[in-house]
Amino acid sequence: MTPSILILGGTGKVGSRLARQLSASQQPILVASRRGTGNGHGVPVAFDWHNRETWEKPFATAASPIGAVYLIAPPSLDADKIMNEFIDFARERGVRRFVLQSASSIEPGGPAMGKVHSYLIELGQRGEVDWAVLRPTWFQENFADQPNHYRSIKEEGKVYSATGDGKIPWVSSDDIAAVAARALTSPEPPNTEYLVLGPELLSYGEIADILTDVLGKKIVHVDLSAEGLEERHQSFGMAAEYAKMMSAMDTAIKFGAENRTNDVVLAVTGDRPKTFREFAESAKETWL
Repeated sequence: MTPSILILGGTGKVGSRLARQLSASQQPILVASRRGTGNGHGVPVAFDWHNRETWEKPFATAASPIGAVYLIAPPSLDADKIMNEFIDFARERGVRRFVLQSASSIEPGGPAMGKVHSYLIELGQRGEVDWAVLRPTWFQENFADQPNHYRSIKEEGKVYSATGDGKIPWVSSDDIAAVAARALTSPEPPNTEYLVLGPELLSYGEIADILTDVLGKKIVHVDLSAEGLEERHQSFGMAAEYAKMMSAMDTAIKFGAENRTNDVVLAVTGDRPKTFREFAESAKETWL
């Protein structure tokens, strides 16, 4: 019997795409979300990081033993504590492989997912788990999914950041999911991290230029101060502490933190990663 894969955050940007890709290969999966409504792929199951009574549900629901878990963190700066507890909970129930979605800006041992990353390395070094950590850069889909971006593009003809002319190798969620699928199902344990980057370096100003071409209307980049970006994030309901962290990430981009590319997507999946223009063409109705 083929072991099942549990996808936490299974209705999110990457989780939903991962579920679709794994289902297409006939892989048994459980798609976890707080509401347990699923996304049309696999078996839906309710799961809430902050309600431990739900942690057992995937294991009770699975048609075959769960052999691997895709970990997507709750939006909290101290997510590592609860995530590491769940890793131990799942290990006690026979799970061997864990694949964590972290971020390009978070090193092992850093805040939140960085501490989970370190814990997986520690367990792996003791031979107790197989693991992989995906560290994707900023998502192309943010411009279509996040209100602070899609509303300003559609209603104001503007994109806002505090990145100056800093460049980012924007990556597609489809490509992140494809790397995740390989990490979860490869016969040999990955036991490594993947810095998942897109194929080109683009500043917010260059993103605005591409959107101008695709939409046929002028889109401009508004470069805010770090404090101005914090205020903007909070105006969209983001908690102050989280807004400050996000603003700091933009400042790091301004000074070159994301100015890098690689061939991880192609090397792992065999497919060329999606460009931002290809994404914008596919999502243009969002901004019209």
